[in-house]
Amino acid sequence: MLSHQREILILGGGPSGAAVALGLKKLGYQQITVVTEARPFKAMEGISERVVDGLKGAGFKHALENLPAPSARFVTWSGESNQANTERLIDRVAFDNALMVDLAMQGIHVIQGRVESVHSADFGHEVSVDSCGQSLLLNAEFLVEARGRAAPSAKLKRLRGAETISLLQYWQGAEQERCSAVQSFENGWAWLAADEKGRRYLQLTFDVGSTNLPEKSKLVEFCNEKLKSLSQAQPFLDNAEPTGELHARTSTPILCEEAVGDNWIRVGDAAMSVDPLSGNGIFQTLSSSLQAPAVINTLLAKPERSRLAQQFHQLRITELFYRFARIGRDFYKMEQQWPEQPFWKQRSDWPDNKPIHQQVDLASMEVCQRPVVNAGFIELVEVVTTSDQPLGIWHLSGIALAPVVKAYRASSGLNDLKLRLDGLGMSSEQQQFVLGWLRQQGASFDSSADHH
Repeated sequence: MLSHQREILILGGGPSGAAVALGLKKLGYQQITVVTEARPFKAMEGISERVVDGLKGAGFKHALENLPAPSARFVTWSGESNQANTERLIDRVAFDNALMVDLAMQGIHVIQGRVESVHSADFGHEVSVDSCGQSLLLNAEFLVEARGRAAPSAKLKRLRGAETISLLQYWQGAEQERCSAVQSFENGWAWLAADEKGRRYLQLTFDVGSTNLPEKSKLVEFCNEKLKSLSQAQPFLDNAEPTGELHARTSTPILCEEAVGDNWIRVGDAAMSVDPLSGNGIFQTLSSSLQAPAVINTLLAKPERSRLAQQFHQLRITELFYRFARIGRDFYKMEQQWPEQPFWKQRSDWPDNKPIHQQVDLASMEVCQRPVVNAGFIELVEVVTTSDQPLGIWHLSGIALAPVVKAYRASSGLNDLKLRLDGLGMSSEQQQFVLGWLRQQGASFDSSADHH
């Protein structure tokens, strides 16, 4: 493996920044510095098994070893209650600390501190950091912005969804099994969680424009009254008392339409943040971060492909944003009790009316060139695009799809197609797999069929 002596500075030590750091380390980069600051408030977050798979793919070990087991998740939505599924409830402070242990185990330099200023130019970046009262001046050739929603972006072009605010309270009660719950109400929804130590995290989400929120001094009373009216909240309130302050944070979906340049890149929530109702926060963070090391590697080592690498990152960030926005939209549409209330009406119609998945058929497929990740770089290759996969599919179970579609369209029937697949060096098992895939797309193997 090559050892790249290029200074790379990553601002933010959450899942996105940590995943990029590990990915760059795998590619041979040695001079990686991560600047991270402790979260300003305690928080619990639910993650799915897809997130666990993403953490494994990124190369985390210590963080995975310390994940809690899945726990029950109860849902009351559109007037119906059920135990929908499970989720792993993580303490974000402990989880983020475990991520930093993983980085330390890989020899990645981590600085605990607050970023005070960032000055960027074509030749590099100068970042001022306050670390335990000591002022540090860091220089880097490449900058990764991974500070989540807190990352400055006012000067960048952004797309925003409905303005949303979440109000988080802490309560303390008796020890119990970990569990979580979700419940809709007339002008918002609640997410409730408890750990085995009796700590309760009670969060209410509202629309900024249409909700008549009281002044700050009366917010706690306002939230408590709302919680007392929710059936799912009662087990979390019983024999428990509120502790600490109430925290307000934005939950507005935001897409940064300028997420990469020649010597910088934005990842995770700094590039795009989704509605928390989709339940995909850390998953989308990892999705955008796992591709970033190859983009960075291309920008640094193959500058002649800079535009291609930038196009690849921005297109995938945008595609991810709309996919998760539509997932959130469809959850909101499922709530039918208050369809005309501003909170629900705005969110059930945004970002558009396109289905999450579109019907795919062979006639709509195209073989064209698109950027992909290949051996740690962004490269232009032939892929198959569909109405459901506009960015293209390069491989399916390790088999390149473009030659398969070309062979099908050039063939005169099943026997001819098999001969063409033989010519591509496919085993009988691989041929059976791609023939099954073609049939799923509506392929016909009749000798008179028109494949064009």
